[in-house]
Amino acid sequence: MKEESSFGTKGPDQKAALHQRNRRHPEKLRNTSCHADRMLRTLNVYRREGNLTDVVLKSDGKSLSLALDYMYGEKVAIRPDNAPGLLELSHVLQIPKLRVACATILEGHLSLGNCLPLLKLATSFSLSSLAGKSKLLVLGGFAEVSRHKQFLEMDAQTLEGCLSSERLAVPNEAVVFEAVMRWVRHDLPARKEVLGDLLGHVRLPLLDPVYFLEKVESEELIWGSPACLPWLREARRSYILGADVSSPRLRPRRFMEVAEMIAVIGGCDKNGLLQLPFVDLFHPTSRQWKPLPSLPGYTKSEFAVCTLKNDIYLSGGHINSRDVWLLSSRLNVWIKVARLQKGRWRHKMATLHGKIYAVGGYDGVHRLASVECYDPFSNRWASLPPLPEAVSSAAVAPCLSKIYVIGGAVGGGTSTSKVQCYNPEENTWSLLSPSPFSQRCIEAVTLDGSIYVAGGLLSQIFCYNPQSDTWTKAASLPGPLESCGVTACGGKIYILGGRNEQAEGTDQVYALDTATGKVEPQPPLRRCTSYHGCVTILRHTNQ
Repeated sequence: MKEESSFGTKGPDQKAALHQRNRRHPEKLRNTSCHADRMLRTLNVYRREGNLTDVVLKSDGKSLSLALDYMYGEKVAIRPDNAPGLLELSHVLQIPKLRVACATILEGHLSLGNCLPLLKLATSFSLSSLAGKSKLLVLGGFAEVSRHKQFLEMDAQTLEGCLSSERLAVPNEAVVFEAVMRWVRHDLPARKEVLGDLLGHVRLPLLDPVYFLEKVESEELIWGSPACLPWLREARRSYILGADVSSPRLRPRRFMEVAEMIAVIGGCDKNGLLQLPFVDLFHPTSRQWKPLPSLPGYTKSEFAVCTLKNDIYLSGGHINSRDVWLLSSRLNVWIKVARLQKGRWRHKMATLHGKIYAVGGYDGVHRLASVECYDPFSNRWASLPPLPEAVSSAAVAPCLSKIYVIGGAVGGGTSTSKVQCYNPEENTWSLLSPSPFSQRCIEAVTLDGSIYVAGGLLSQIFCYNPQSDTWTKAASLPGPLESCGVTACGGKIYILGGRNEQAEGTDQVYALDTATGKVEPQPPLRRCTSYHGCVTILRHTNQ
């Protein structure tokens, strides 16, 4: 005992000397190791024969032979069928190497049939790697996994985490809705209280309107729950009035049969002389371009575009042009609709509450303060109160039930920094805090309750918060651009084409991640383009 005690208190010099001696005589270490092995083997023989053994470890009425074999130095065959039990024992008995070995075996045998129980097991024992891989498999195969019996035993928190994940892969949102309802009905008394929370992660506006009417609206559990009513109202509103990009529930999931795609419409060539008739569709996930029907009749530039119920509307494009066209998403053709009351170009259009607003512009002589509103149900334009200040080539965006007109060209060849706001409920205009720039040829788009502005040969992307009436710099561009296309797609802001400082059109495309402030280059346009239209629509990925 004294010798062991003195070894345990050796100083640094003594330890170094002992280390050198062991290096000169390695056989002593091997002998020591062999001695320990012999002791373990001898003790294991006693254990197996029942000699000198007075304790037996049992689980579910069975002796823990494999775990003890491992503890006594024997090789243990870890298989997918015994790994979960051994994993639990290794955790209780504090055997880290056995725990890691079991987790590794389970990771190598993950499948859609066992990913749910393994996710639960990994979460219970804080196995981050196994938990992460299991969850990815659950998300990637959700349509199949949600029909397994184990799915009905998931806890609410885990299920909510899956439904809210951007990696959830389903062909359509009906798969998600039906999975939620199966899970709730499996233990209705205990689970009906969380239905509202779960339904908030189901993107009801993406359901087919007939399916929504027959399966969702008629579901007693849903319309009988006050917590579910906001999601029903949002879905109804989207069916009647069209998409509201400020709601994440209106964005298709990443792997759906439909996806958000960017339409680039017309514009001018690199030198700004040739007007382009092309309409191209870009899918950011696949990074592929596809053609759409070209502009109708003749080429246009400095027109206005917007979307309503997934159709593309285009107005103006020439001095005093009153023409308005829509590209039908169902028919895939351009259709002429009611003409503007006032011919205009260099104006903008915005969609709000199911109607289209044509704002400002130029008639070849004067900049315009006039504003018109289009009702698609009656196919008519109606005049509204004019802008406080006439502008052309301004940035216009709807946000939080109002329309914002930012900057633009005014008289005398100058530009303004004014922000003009229209409230449709009061049918009035007001002036808000001015922008930190005075520019024309700028574009604006709304994302998550904020307005982002680019163009005007600015090298910065600016962000306006309507709730606080404040401006901030969102990000920097590699170089200044004007007359570019700006749209929101997949939760990011895309800046496409435009003219640079040399007044040349560019084919460059950038994407801004508003969460990080990073601007990343994207695949270029099919051709150098400026003064073009740019909107986001839903499209079938195989169309």
